Amino acid sequence: MTVVSLEHAVAAPFCTRQLADLGARVIKVERPGSGDFARGYDQRVLGQSSHFTWINRSKESLALDLKQPLARDALMQLLGTADVLVQNLAPGAAARMGLSYEALHAGFPRLIVCDISGYGADGPYRDKKAYDLLIQSEAGFLSITGTPESPSKAGISVADIAAGMYAYTNILSALLLRGRTGEGSHIDVSMLEALGEWMGYPMYYAHEGAPPPPRTGASHASIYPYGPFVAGDGGTVMLGLQNEREWQAFCDKVLQKPELAKDLRFDSNAHRNQNREALQTEILRIFGTLTAEQVVQRLDVAGIANAHVNDMAGLWAHPQLDARGRWRTVQTPQGDVPALLPPGLNSAFDYRMDAVPSVGEHTAQILASLGWSASQIGALQSGHVVAD
Repeated sequence: MTVVSLEHAVAAPFCTRQLADLGARVIKVERPGSGDFARGYDQRVLGQSSHFTWINRSKESLALDLKQPLARDALMQLLGTADVLVQNLAPGAAARMGLSYEALHAGFPRLIVCDISGYGADGPYRDKKAYDLLIQSEAGFLSITGTPESPSKAGISVADIAAGMYAYTNILSALLLRGRTGEGSHIDVSMLEALGEWMGYPMYYAHEGAPPPPRTGASHASIYPYGPFVAGDGGTVMLGLQNEREWQAFCDKVLQKPELAKDLRFDSNAHRNQNREALQTEILRIFGTLTAEQVVQRLDVAGIANAHVNDMAGLWAHPQLDARGRWRTVQTPQGDVPALLPPGLNSAFDYRMDAVPSVGEHTAQILASLGWSASQIGALQSGHVVAD
């Protein structure tokens, strides 16, 4: 499959990288010179952007100034060879260039067009600009994330990633549909609707005006004990209980206070949730006599789910990722970097893990494959219509 993407930032590039991982040819259309503005977010990866390095491997970069008629002609010619067009330009920008599904369908009936935007193709918010933090706010994510005193955004671009994943799965579905009908289709993915879907539990928790889940930091909003607890050596252990059998085991084998299981303040999750402060005091008093590793050992014996509170160094060095052989090496314009394989092992194929492109790296090659002569390509390069 060939995917042409007018993409920048995170949502669309994240979507198309998943397709590239599966072997699709992804042609990333960028501005000559600067390229995708996400290339300039930071310089943390050998002088390159961390976001860009993460979500742009295995792609070809075609640098075109789409304000120029010849560049648009080249793009339309390329779309004649494509299976999918993905775009997350500013609201209405693709349509103004004649790249709406309605404009393209007559000439390219098998083409699947996927538009990713903040709020969707219609409605009163259609033309509003949308960035990840703004969508986290609009979708109510900030209202349930953080501490009681301070709402907090997610530490990753959760709205962009949600939209990118729904675009990806919708494209896979559209390819299956085209295999039956022979016709392409239009996909309209909204960041608000994508993150709104992920907000399903807190929405239903607050059904018909009920109080919403409180902001509880790293603790669970409705299950207790479920969250971080500090041990006597200053280490933090994350643990979670799911049912009354686990609560009994927690009291018997971890706290070593079996009588606590029948305490009327704590004899159901609802009661434990209502009496968090009192139970926290009991837990921390006992954990304060133990090291974090001793707490983990007791939790493992009791069959209680637990985890280390890792930082990024801990994730890079995670023994489970290493044991399962999850690391590969990917080339970038400034050198090789380690990269995680995509989630999911398939017995039938290996994932594609090719290089991160420089701006316009494949422009001449792509145009030549479309039949453009060296002199034509040179004329476009000298006029800065395409990248040199």
